[in-house]
Amino acid sequence: MTTLVRAANVSKQYQSEVAVKDISFELQAGQVLGLLGHNGAGKSSLIGALLGSLSYQGEIQVCGLNPVNQRAELMQHLAYISDVNVLPQWMTVAQILRYTSGVHPSFDINKAKQLLSSTQIAQRTKISSLSKGMKVQLHLSIIIATDTKVLILDEPTLGLDLIYRDTFYRHLIEWFHDGERALIIASHEVNEIEHLLTDVLMLKQGETVLQGDMDSIHAQYFIVDAQHQHEAIIQQMSPLASKAGLGSTKWLLESQYRSQAESLGEIINPTLQDIFIAIQKEGA
Repeated sequence: MTTLVRAANVSKQYQSEVAVKDISFELQAGQVLGLLGHNGAGKSSLIGALLGSLSYQGEIQVCGLNPVNQRAELMQHLAYISDVNVLPQWMTVAQILRYTSGVHPSFDINKAKQLLSSTQIAQRTKISSLSKGMKVQLHLSIIIATDTKVLILDEPTLGLDLIYRDTFYRHLIEWFHDGERALIIASHEVNEIEHLLTDVLMLKQGETVLQGDMDSIHAQYFIVDAQHQHEAIIQQMSPLASKAGLGSTKWLLESQYRSQAESLGEIINPTLQDIFIAIQKEGA
């Protein structure tokens, strides 16, 4: 498989504050990376480095290109959608399509128009008058109509209703599977994106606290739903989190304790959100 993103020992510091420290990962075609972490974890700084909009220490290659020194060339293969609308508000939809056609060599304006024909977005409408959901749809349609190899999404569905979210992810999946592409999704909505992910990079205070493919991450943890009288035994297993219920408690444990815990209650597979919350709270 083709390696589309490679980051090696990437760090970013603002004066005395370390934003990200020694981050390394590779992303090949067909992989979807969940970039997770609370506000201030370093996600935005890492994204800025990948986009070439921030200086950094270490090494980054996206599609074989340096994001800072070869940024103009890289932008033909890399795209970015955030929760903040970046499309020019004064343009109409038709104007942004014509403009993109003029500056992006691989943009297919007919494909973009075809995608928009299935929405309520009229080409004569000014972008400023579109709802947030429509702006996200328009942005994604423009990206789908290009030969983008790597797409970075930063809280793309924040503030969107369920219908727009469903439409957004449906079109995203169709685009992703129509070529050799890689996708990075930074989101607080862990449950919403879990089914899309092949890999996870979780940051906390600028450092990697969890990294790996989804199968290996799920294999590291389990939940035991045990009666309260087993609490003393389970506490000796250093649980990462617990959630009390009626008559029992669900304990999140590391896989090394699975054989000991099987006789204490029902074993349940944790969600990525269960793991995320526990790790982010640990030591807080």
